[in-house]
Amino acid sequence: MKTLGTGAYYTGNYRNLFEQFGYHDEEIEKRVKDTWDKLFEGDEDTRIYYEAGEDMGYLLDTGNLDVRTEGMSYGMMMAVQMGRKDIFDRIWRWTKTYMYMQDGENAGYFAWSCEIDGARRSNGPAPDGEEYFALALFFASHRWGDGHAPFDYSIQARNLLHACVHKGENNDGFPMWEPSNHLIKFIPNCDFSDPSYHLPHFYDLFALWANPEDRDFWGKAAEASRNYLQLSCHQATGLAPEYAYYDGTPNNERGYGHFFSDSYRVAANIGLDTEWFGVDEWQREEANRIQAFFAGIAPSDYRRYTIAGEPFEEKSLHPVGLLATNAMASLAAADGPNAKKMVDLLWQTPLRTGVRRYYDNCLYLFAMLSLSGNFRIWMPN
Repeated sequence: MKTLGTGAYYTGNYRNLFEQFGYHDEEIEKRVKDTWDKLFEGDEDTRIYYEAGEDMGYLLDTGNLDVRTEGMSYGMMMAVQMGRKDIFDRIWRWTKTYMYMQDGENAGYFAWSCEIDGARRSNGPAPDGEEYFALALFFASHRWGDGHAPFDYSIQARNLLHACVHKGENNDGFPMWEPSNHLIKFIPNCDFSDPSYHLPHFYDLFALWANPEDRDFWGKAAEASRNYLQLSCHQATGLAPEYAYYDGTPNNERGYGHFFSDSYRVAANIGLDTEWFGVDEWQREEANRIQAFFAGIAPSDYRRYTIAGEPFEEKSLHPVGLLATNAMASLAAADGPNAKKMVDLLWQTPLRTGVRRYYDNCLYLFAMLSLSGNFRIWMPN
Protein backbone atom coordinates (compact mmCIF):
# COMPACT_ATOMS: atom_id res chain seq x y z
CA MET A 1 0.00 0.00 0.00
CA LYS A 2 1.09 3.56 -0.66
CA THR A 3 2.15 5.54 2.39
CA LEU A 4 -0.10 8.54 1.84
CA GLY A 5 1.45 11.93 2.35
CA THR A 6 4.94 10.91 1.32
CA GLY A 7 4.78 11.84 -2.36
CA ALA A 8 5.20 15.21 -4.04
CA TYR A 9 1.49 15.33 -4.85
CA TYR A 10 0.84 15.73 -1.13
CA THR A 11 3.93 17.62 -0.04
CA GLY A 12 4.84 19.73 -3.08
CA ASN A 13 8.46 18.69 -2.51
CA TYR A 14 10.36 16.99 -5.34
CA ARG A 15 13.55 15.22 -4.38
CA ASN A 16 16.77 16.05 -6.18
CA LEU A 17 18.65 12.75 -6.05
CA PHE A 18 21.59 14.22 -7.94
CA GLU A 19 22.04 16.73 -5.14
CA GLN A 20 21.43 14.06 -2.50
CA PHE A 21 24.22 11.97 -4.03
CA GLY A 22 26.74 14.79 -4.04
CA TYR A 23 26.30 16.80 -7.23
CA HIS A 24 26.06 20.59 -7.09
CA ASP A 25 22.92 22.55 -7.96
CA GLU A 26 24.62 24.66 -10.60
CA GLU A 27 26.02 21.67 -12.48
CA ILE A 28 22.71 19.81 -12.20
CA GLU A 29 20.76 22.71 -13.66
CA LYS A 30 23.31 23.07 -16.45
CA ARG A 31 23.18 19.33 -17.23
CA VAL A 32 19.37 19.29 -17.53
CA LYS A 33 19.37 22.34 -19.81
CA ASP A 34 22.24 20.97 -21.89
CA THR A 35 20.36 17.68 -22.37
CA TRP A 36 17.25 19.54 -23.55
CA ASP A 37 19.30 21.78 -25.83
CA LYS A 38 21.05 18.87 -27.51
CA LEU A 39 17.80 17.00 -28.19
CA PHE A 40 15.76 19.97 -29.36
CA GLU A 41 18.27 22.46 -30.71
CA GLY A 42 21.53 20.53 -31.12
CA ASP A 43 23.48 19.19 -34.05
CA GLU A 44 22.61 16.17 -36.16
CA ASP A 45 24.47 13.80 -33.85
CA THR A 46 22.06 14.36 -30.96
CA ARG A 47 18.89 16.23 -31.97
CA ILE A 48 15.60 14.41 -32.36
CA TYR A 49 13.28 17.44 -32.74
CA TYR A 50 12.76 19.20 -36.06
CA GLU A 51 10.60 22.15 -37.01
CA ALA A 52 8.16 21.80 -39.90
CA GLY A 53 6.92 24.92 -41.62
CA GLU A 54 6.03 28.03 -39.66
CA ASP A 55 4.10 26.51 -36.79
CA MET A 56 4.73 22.76 -36.46
CA GLY A 57 7.43 20.40 -35.29
CA TYR A 58 8.00 16.69 -34.76
CA LEU A 59 10.25 14.22 -32.96
CA LEU A 60 11.93 11.78 -35.28
CA ASP A 61 12.50 8.13 -34.48
CA THR A 62 15.99 8.20 -35.90
CA GLY A 63 16.27 4.41 -36.04
CA ASN A 64 13.10 3.89 -38.06
CA LEU A 65 12.86 7.31 -39.75
CA ASP A 66 9.25 7.87 -38.77
CA VAL A 67 7.23 10.02 -36.38
CA ARG A 68 5.52 8.13 -33.58
CA THR A 69 2.86 9.01 -31.05
CA GLU A 70 5.29 7.72 -28.42
CA GLY A 71 7.87 10.37 -29.33
CA MET A 72 5.36 13.16 -29.96
CA SER A 73 3.68 12.65 -26.60
CA TYR A 74 7.06 12.39 -24.90
CA GLY A 75 8.13 15.61 -26.58
CA MET A 76 5.02 17.40 -25.31
CA MET A 77 5.65 16.16 -21.77
CA MET A 78 9.29 17.31 -21.99
CA ALA A 79 8.23 20.72 -23.33
CA VAL A 80 5.65 21.36 -20.62
CA GLN A 81 8.13 20.35 -17.92
CA MET A 82 10.74 22.71 -19.40
CA GLY A 83 8.25 25.56 -19.81
CA ARG A 84 8.50 25.65 -23.61
CA LYS A 85 4.98 26.43 -24.78
CA ASP A 86 6.28 27.31 -28.24
CA ILE A 87 7.63 23.82 -28.85
CA PHE A 88 4.68 22.15 -27.09
CA ASP A 89 2.25 23.89 -29.44
CA ARG A 90 4.29 23.08 -32.52
CA ILE A 91 4.32 19.37 -31.64
CA TRP A 92 0.62 19.34 -30.76
CA ARG A 93 -0.35 21.09 -33.99
CA TRP A 94 1.62 18.53 -36.06
CA THR A 95 0.01 15.71 -34.06
CA LYS A 96 -3.53 16.99 -34.54
CA THR A 97 -2.95 17.79 -38.22
CA TYR A 98 -1.47 14.47 -39.31
CA MET A 99 -2.03 11.82 -36.66
CA TYR A 100 -5.57 12.43 -35.40
CA MET A 101 -8.10 10.01 -36.88
CA GLN A 102 -11.61 11.34 -37.50
CA ASP A 103 -13.29 8.29 -38.98
CA GLY A 104 -13.22 4.51 -38.88
CA GLU A 105 -12.98 2.23 -35.88
CA ASN A 106 -10.08 4.28 -34.48
CA ALA A 107 -11.77 7.67 -34.71
CA GLY A 108 -10.77 9.77 -31.73
CA TYR A 109 -7.33 8.17 -31.47
CA PHE A 110 -3.98 9.00 -33.09
CA ALA A 111 -2.19 7.01 -35.81
CA TRP A 112 0.90 5.66 -34.10
CA SER A 113 3.33 6.06 -37.03
CA CYS A 114 3.65 8.65 -39.79
CA GLU A 115 6.21 9.69 -42.36
CA ILE A 116 7.97 12.99 -41.70
CA ASP A 117 5.72 14.63 -44.30
CA GLY A 118 2.67 13.52 -42.28
CA ALA A 119 1.59 10.61 -44.49
CA ARG A 120 0.36 7.77 -42.29
CA ARG A 121 2.27 4.53 -42.08
CA SER A 122 -0.51 3.06 -39.99
CA ASN A 123 -4.13 3.77 -39.12
CA GLY A 124 -3.79 2.03 -35.78
CA PRO A 125 -3.11 3.68 -32.40
CA ALA A 126 -0.73 2.80 -29.57
CA PRO A 127 -2.10 3.52 -26.09
CA ASP A 128 1.20 4.65 -24.58
CA GLY A 129 0.99 7.73 -26.79
CA GLU A 130 -2.58 8.52 -25.81
CA GLU A 131 -1.91 8.42 -22.07
CA TYR A 132 1.11 10.72 -22.40
CA PHE A 133 -0.82 13.08 -24.69
CA ALA A 134 -3.63 13.34 -22.15
CA LEU A 135 -1.48 14.15 -19.14
CA ALA A 136 0.78 16.52 -21.06
CA LEU A 137 -2.34 18.39 -22.21
CA PHE A 138 -3.68 18.65 -18.66
CA PHE A 139 -0.33 19.96 -17.46
CA ALA A 140 -0.28 22.50 -20.30
CA SER A 141 -3.76 23.67 -19.35
CA HIS A 142 -2.74 24.09 -15.74
CA ARG A 143 0.57 25.79 -16.54
CA TRP A 144 -0.48 28.09 -19.38
CA GLY A 145 -4.27 28.09 -19.53
CA ASP A 146 -6.56 26.93 -22.33
CA GLY A 147 -6.74 28.76 -25.66
CA HIS A 148 -8.67 28.31 -28.88
CA ALA A 149 -8.85 24.85 -30.44
CA PRO A 150 -6.68 22.87 -30.79
CA PHE A 151 -5.00 24.60 -27.84
CA ASP A 152 -7.99 24.17 -25.53
CA TYR A 153 -5.73 21.67 -23.81
CA SER A 154 -7.99 20.39 -21.02
CA ILE A 155 -10.92 19.81 -23.38
CA GLN A 156 -8.65 17.93 -25.78
CA ALA A 157 -7.40 15.77 -22.90
CA ARG A 158 -10.89 14.96 -21.63
CA ASN A 159 -12.16 14.10 -25.09
CA LEU A 160 -9.22 11.77 -25.64
CA LEU A 161 -9.70 10.00 -22.32
CA HIS A 162 -13.42 9.66 -23.04
CA ALA A 163 -12.58 7.81 -26.26
CA CYS A 164 -10.04 5.61 -24.46
CA VAL A 165 -12.72 4.42 -22.03
CA HIS A 166 -15.91 4.43 -24.11
CA LYS A 167 -14.91 3.41 -27.63
CA GLY A 168 -16.80 0.31 -28.69
CA GLU A 169 -19.92 0.94 -26.65
CA ASN A 170 -21.74 1.80 -29.89
CA ASN A 171 -19.94 -0.85 -31.99
CA ASP A 172 -17.60 1.92 -33.18
CA GLY A 173 -14.24 0.34 -32.37
CA PHE A 174 -12.44 -0.76 -29.23
CA PRO A 175 -11.48 0.93 -25.96
CA MET A 176 -7.83 1.28 -24.94
CA TRP A 177 -8.52 -0.07 -21.46
CA GLU A 178 -10.20 -3.43 -20.97
CA PRO A 179 -13.53 -2.61 -19.26
CA SER A 180 -13.68 -5.85 -17.29
CA ASN A 181 -10.37 -5.38 -15.46
CA HIS A 182 -9.37 -1.70 -16.00
CA LEU A 183 -6.03 -2.71 -17.59
CA ILE A 184 -4.48 -0.85 -20.51
CA LYS A 185 -4.20 -2.91 -23.70
CA PHE A 186 -1.22 -3.20 -26.01
CA ILE A 187 -3.48 -2.01 -28.84
CA PRO A 188 -7.25 -1.50 -28.67
CA ASN A 189 -8.27 -4.64 -30.60
CA CYS A 190 -6.28 -7.17 -28.60
CA ASP A 191 -6.58 -9.02 -25.30
CA PHE A 192 -3.18 -8.55 -23.69
CA SER A 193 -1.09 -5.76 -22.25
CA ASP A 194 2.39 -4.25 -22.13
CA PRO A 195 3.67 -3.77 -18.56
CA SER A 196 5.60 -0.65 -19.56
CA TYR A 197 2.34 1.05 -20.58
CA HIS A 198 1.06 0.94 -16.98
CA LEU A 199 1.22 4.44 -15.48
CA PRO A 200 -0.87 4.39 -12.30
CA HIS A 201 0.50 7.79 -11.29
CA PHE A 202 -1.05 9.22 -14.46
CA TYR A 203 -4.38 7.52 -13.75
CA ASP A 204 -4.52 8.98 -10.24
CA LEU A 205 -4.45 12.39 -11.91
CA PHE A 206 -6.96 11.40 -14.58
CA ALA A 207 -9.24 10.44 -11.68
CA LEU A 208 -9.14 14.12 -10.66
CA TRP A 209 -9.38 15.82 -14.06
CA ALA A 210 -11.16 13.52 -16.55
CA ASN A 211 -14.88 13.86 -17.21
CA PRO A 212 -16.71 13.38 -13.90
CA GLU A 213 -18.46 10.20 -15.06
CA ASP A 214 -15.09 8.56 -15.78
CA ARG A 215 -13.19 9.48 -12.64
CA ASP A 216 -14.15 6.33 -10.78
CA PHE A 217 -12.86 4.27 -13.72
CA TRP A 218 -9.47 5.95 -13.55
CA GLY A 219 -9.19 5.41 -9.82
CA LYS A 220 -9.82 1.71 -10.38
CA ALA A 221 -7.33 1.69 -13.27
CA ALA A 222 -4.60 3.07 -11.00
CA GLU A 223 -5.19 0.32 -8.46
CA ALA A 224 -5.42 -2.36 -11.15
CA SER A 225 -2.14 -1.27 -12.74
CA ARG A 226 -0.21 -1.26 -9.48
CA ASN A 227 -1.49 -4.79 -8.84
CA TYR A 228 -0.71 -5.85 -12.42
CA LEU A 229 2.90 -4.79 -12.16
CA GLN A 230 3.32 -7.07 -9.17
CA LEU A 231 2.03 -9.95 -11.30
CA SER A 232 4.12 -9.22 -14.39
CA CYS A 233 7.51 -8.44 -12.80
CA HIS A 234 9.63 -11.46 -11.90
CA GLN A 235 9.79 -12.03 -8.15
CA ALA A 236 13.56 -12.56 -8.10
CA THR A 237 15.00 -10.41 -10.90
CA GLY A 238 12.35 -7.70 -11.11
CA LEU A 239 12.38 -8.01 -14.90
CA ALA A 240 9.15 -7.61 -16.86
CA PRO A 241 8.32 -8.90 -20.36
CA GLU A 242 7.49 -6.57 -23.22
CA TYR A 243 4.05 -8.16 -23.68
CA ALA A 244 2.04 -9.94 -20.99
CA TYR A 245 -1.39 -11.47 -20.63
CA TYR A 246 -3.92 -10.00 -18.23
CA ASP A 247 -2.79 -12.44 -15.54
CA GLY A 248 0.73 -11.05 -15.80
CA THR A 249 2.36 -14.05 -17.49
CA PRO A 250 4.62 -13.31 -20.47
CA ASN A 251 3.02 -13.29 -23.91
CA ASN A 252 5.68 -14.72 -26.20
CA GLU A 253 3.46 -15.53 -29.17
CA ARG A 254 5.42 -13.11 -31.36
CA GLY A 255 8.70 -13.16 -29.44
CA TYR A 256 7.92 -10.31 -27.06
CA GLY A 257 7.68 -12.33 -23.87
CA HIS A 258 11.16 -11.35 -22.68
CA PHE A 259 12.86 -8.34 -21.12
CA PHE A 260 13.80 -6.02 -23.96
CA SER A 261 13.33 -2.44 -25.15
CA ASP A 262 9.74 -1.72 -24.04
CA SER A 263 10.38 -3.36 -20.67
CA TYR A 264 12.98 -0.80 -19.65
CA ARG A 265 10.30 1.78 -18.91
CA VAL A 266 8.83 -0.25 -16.04
CA ALA A 267 11.66 0.79 -13.71
CA ALA A 268 11.24 4.44 -14.67
CA ASN A 269 7.47 4.31 -14.14
CA ILE A 270 7.85 2.76 -10.70
CA GLY A 271 10.34 5.45 -9.75
CA LEU A 272 8.12 8.33 -10.85
CA ASP A 273 5.03 6.80 -9.23
CA THR A 274 6.96 6.71 -5.95
CA GLU A 275 8.12 10.31 -6.37
CA TRP A 276 4.64 11.62 -7.09
CA PHE A 277 2.41 9.54 -4.84
CA GLY A 278 4.56 8.04 -2.15
CA VAL A 279 6.47 5.07 -0.90
CA ASP A 280 5.11 1.63 -1.68
CA GLU A 281 6.99 -1.28 -0.15
CA TRP A 282 6.63 -3.51 -3.20
CA GLN A 283 7.85 -0.75 -5.50
CA ARG A 284 10.88 -0.18 -3.27
CA GLU A 285 11.71 -3.89 -3.33
CA GLU A 286 11.08 -4.08 -7.08
CA ALA A 287 13.44 -1.18 -7.77
CA ASN A 288 16.10 -2.84 -5.62
CA ARG A 289 15.68 -6.12 -7.53
CA ILE A 290 16.09 -4.50 -10.95
CA GLN A 291 19.11 -2.51 -9.83
CA ALA A 292 20.71 -5.55 -8.23
CA PHE A 293 20.28 -7.53 -11.43
CA PHE A 294 22.14 -4.94 -13.51
CA ALA A 295 24.65 -3.84 -10.88
CA GLY A 296 27.33 -6.25 -12.06
CA ILE A 297 26.69 -5.93 -15.81
CA ALA A 298 28.49 -3.37 -17.97
CA PRO A 299 26.16 -1.39 -20.27
CA SER A 300 28.18 -2.65 -23.24
CA ASP A 301 27.02 -6.15 -22.31
CA TYR A 302 23.32 -5.45 -21.74
CA ARG A 303 21.25 -8.03 -23.62
CA ARG A 304 17.82 -9.46 -24.17
CA TYR A 305 16.89 -11.57 -21.11
CA THR A 306 14.17 -13.93 -20.07
CA ILE A 307 12.35 -12.40 -17.14
CA ALA A 308 14.13 -15.01 -14.98
CA GLY A 309 17.37 -13.34 -16.03
CA GLU A 310 18.78 -15.79 -18.57
CA PRO A 311 20.71 -13.83 -21.24
CA PHE A 312 20.36 -14.20 -24.98
CA GLU A 313 23.19 -13.57 -27.43
CA GLU A 314 21.32 -10.52 -28.73
CA LYS A 315 22.67 -7.26 -27.33
CA SER A 316 20.45 -4.43 -26.14
CA LEU A 317 19.45 -2.01 -28.88
CA HIS A 318 19.18 0.80 -26.33
CA PRO A 319 21.75 0.43 -23.53
CA VAL A 320 21.72 4.14 -22.67
CA GLY A 321 17.94 4.03 -22.32
CA LEU A 322 18.22 1.03 -20.03
CA LEU A 323 20.77 2.60 -17.72
CA ALA A 324 18.65 5.79 -17.65
CA THR A 325 15.53 3.93 -16.52
CA ASN A 326 17.54 1.97 -13.97
CA ALA A 327 18.68 5.31 -12.58
CA MET A 328 15.07 6.53 -12.38
CA ALA A 329 14.32 3.45 -10.27
CA SER A 330 16.44 5.10 -7.57
CA LEU A 331 13.44 7.33 -6.82
CA ALA A 332 11.84 4.19 -5.38
CA ALA A 333 15.09 2.77 -3.96
CA ALA A 334 16.86 5.92 -2.77
CA ASP A 335 18.32 4.12 0.25
CA GLY A 336 18.99 0.89 -1.65
CA PRO A 337 22.46 -0.61 -2.07
CA ASN A 338 22.69 0.25 -5.78
CA ALA A 339 20.72 3.50 -5.94
CA LYS A 340 23.68 5.86 -5.99
CA LYS A 341 25.63 3.60 -8.34
CA MET A 342 22.86 3.76 -10.93
CA VAL A 343 22.50 7.53 -10.65
CA ASP A 344 26.26 7.96 -10.95
CA LEU A 345 26.31 5.74 -14.02
CA LEU A 346 23.71 7.94 -15.71
CA TRP A 347 25.61 11.09 -14.79
CA GLN A 348 28.82 9.67 -16.22
CA THR A 349 27.16 8.55 -19.46
CA PRO A 350 26.75 11.05 -22.30
CA LEU A 351 23.74 11.25 -24.56
CA ARG A 352 23.69 8.66 -27.28
CA THR A 353 24.67 9.77 -30.76
CA GLY A 354 23.95 8.17 -34.12
CA VAL A 355 20.97 6.49 -35.72
CA ARG A 356 19.61 4.69 -32.66
CA ARG A 357 19.64 7.75 -30.38
CA TYR A 358 15.90 8.59 -30.30
CA TYR A 359 14.55 6.11 -27.75
CA ASP A 360 17.64 6.16 -25.54
CA ASN A 361 17.74 9.93 -25.35
CA CYS A 362 14.02 10.31 -24.64
CA LEU A 363 14.46 8.06 -21.61
CA TYR A 364 17.67 9.91 -20.75
CA LEU A 365 15.96 13.32 -20.60
CA PHE A 366 13.09 11.92 -18.53
CA ALA A 367 15.67 10.52 -16.10
CA MET A 368 17.48 13.86 -15.93
CA LEU A 369 14.21 15.67 -15.21
CA SER A 370 13.09 13.13 -12.62
CA LEU A 371 16.34 12.79 -10.70
CA SER A 372 16.80 16.57 -10.52
CA GLY A 373 13.30 17.11 -9.12
CA ASN A 374 12.01 18.66 -12.35
CA PHE A 375 9.46 16.08 -13.54
CA ARG A 376 6.53 17.71 -11.81
CA ILE A 377 2.78 17.51 -11.39
CA TRP A 378 1.30 20.75 -12.70
CA MET A 379 -1.86 21.39 -10.71
CA PRO A 380 -4.78 23.66 -11.64
CA ASN A 381 -4.36 27.26 -10.53
